[in-house]
Amino acid sequence: MGKFIVKETKTGIKFDLKAGNGEVIATSEVYASEASCMNGIESVRNNCVGGIEDQTVEGYEAVKHPKFEVYLDKAGEYRFRLKARNGEIIAVSEGYKAKASCLNGIESVRKNAPDAPIEKIEQ
Repeated sequence: MGKFIVKETKTGIKFDLKAGNGEVIATSEVYASEASCMNGIESVRNNCVGGIEDQTVEGYEAVKHPKFEVYLDKAGEYRFRLKARNGEIIAVSEGYKAKASCLNGIESVRKNAPDAPIEKIEQ
């Protein structure tokens, strides 16, 4: 089972969603407060049911929010970002060499996020 790991950074607080194997599937922005970070986790749980907009294919079909956007980064790796109903980015992935791996990451978020426990890491 996956879990959300909440930890402090030099500039605030963020979360990582980890799969059952300990791999980070998605990461949040850095929030100013723990309450904002908790709201971000709740938003991922509520919005991870969205469709997939594959921006790596020409003439892709736009999907309404909430959605996962699949895109190619500057290094040519596949990434996804989860956007909430209001269009804000609430979680992003690491880079994947294969599109299939990126799509597996999305499925892992969908599977793990809804009931993943929250664990706070004290620095």
